[in-house]
Amino acid sequence: MLSADPVNLVAAALLVPLGAAALIPLGHKYPNLREAVTIVAAVVLALVVWSLLPSILAGATPRLTVTEVLPGMRLALAVEPLGMLFALVAGSLWLVNAVYSIGYMRANDEPRQTTFYMCFAVAISATMGIAFAENLFTLFLFYELLTLSTYPLVTHKATAEAMRAGRVYLGLLIGTSMVLLLPAIIITSVVAGTLDFTAGGILSGKLGAAGLGLLLALFIFGIGKAALMPFHFWLPAAMVAPTPVSALLHAVAVVKAGVFTVLKVIVYIFGVDTLAQAGSGAWLAWAAGATIILASIAALRQDNLKKRLAYSTVSQLSYVVLASALFTPIAVVGAAMHIAAHAVSKITLFFAAGAIYTAAHKSEISQLDGIGIKMPWTMGAFAIGALAMIGVPPTAGFLGKWYILQGAMQSTNWLAVGVVVVSTVLNAAYFLPIIFRAFLKMPAAKSPAWVAAHPEERADHGEAPLPMVLALLATALATVLMFFRPDVPLALAKLMIGG
Repeated sequence: MLSADPVNLVAAALLVPLGAAALIPLGHKYPNLREAVTIVAAVVLALVVWSLLPSILAGATPRLTVTEVLPGMRLALAVEPLGMLFALVAGSLWLVNAVYSIGYMRANDEPRQTTFYMCFAVAISATMGIAFAENLFTLFLFYELLTLSTYPLVTHKATAEAMRAGRVYLGLLIGTSMVLLLPAIIITSVVAGTLDFTAGGILSGKLGAAGLGLLLALFIFGIGKAALMPFHFWLPAAMVAPTPVSALLHAVAVVKAGVFTVLKVIVYIFGVDTLAQAGSGAWLAWAAGATIILASIAALRQDNLKKRLAYSTVSQLSYVVLASALFTPIAVVGAAMHIAAHAVSKITLFFAAGAIYTAAHKSEISQLDGIGIKMPWTMGAFAIGALAMIGVPPTAGFLGKWYILQGAMQSTNWLAVGVVVVSTVLNAAYFLPIIFRAFLKMPAAKSPAWVAAHPEERADHGEAPLPMVLALLATALATVLMFFRPDVPLALAKLMIGG
């Protein structure tokens, strides 16, 4: 751990990945150097964010004002418990993803690898900015930077399909933020006189129930990265990107930034008590519940593994929105816990999907019969991640659902209870058949003519390259360990609500 002043650590959290982005192009002709820069920067960032943790747990709030753009409009950073949790997730998983990326990008001979690593580093810096934003103005700037820096990653393959996905990605995320989120921020500034994130919120007594409901709708649908229906379709479209990018979109940064922003706005801009008393956010539970169920049904219909995982993310992260919509402290704790649990389990699933593609050249679920025999480590890790998505102990996914259910029962919101129960059954329905195929269903015999036409099927492949397998085993282990040792995310979640 580092012992620097917490304010310096806050600055370092943004500058370390930015510095890596500046140095990576120097290694364009030297892949080992380029990847070494990425790994070293990822290690340093992990040390930086973990070194910040003790001061936050002790109640400190390190602050850093970068500049005052206009009177009362500051580009400023501050670390509160929810931001600390998000920074720990993103800062730690960058290192694992970097190790995985070395194996994946080399094994698949991906083009433009220097651009890939550079944009990835910029995206991580933007994620740190979102996590540590002191006010809505700062968060909005880094939110947009994250969109722009991940666009080249989504379009990495430069195929017609990738470019179409990129247009959807950029158009929807920029469109929602400019048309809905930015006006919401301006209205908040006018009404509240400040944009600072404040414990208990800044809108109490400032707007009536109808005004609060309308402003909440602008925020919720303006945060397109949260992938709440009907603004979710950019996420399945973006699955054309390389698997490390999919992991970034789902587990490390982009969708996580969306639901993190939703939770932060509800807790620190509106205030949980303000929304509960006004009763103006009841519609949000219905919107989140509909997204959870409809996305789960959509996942059932996907044969492509990454697309099934994409719809699963749309569903799973709407649990965070659903929990936020309950407006009870224990449900908010559940929302924060689910952000961390989903990160380690979903990245495991995407890592496994990428390993299957790399080793076996298979991307469809219908092709996975018996693959667990050839890739036991990969599919074992996949099984752990899948059980976490369902919410089966002893995996981290159980914890978030447990707190969300408690919050739903506490507020007697039977809609939320029903959604969690039904969606859990649907989770099992679209994950368990994959595990069954992998370990218990042997592939059908193929004719000699078919084998001749599919030479990759003749190869007695084993596991993917070692860096990929090590990375997915590490995240699978973290998925189980978080169940037994949830101390850090739980402590930060309780601090967030003043517990």
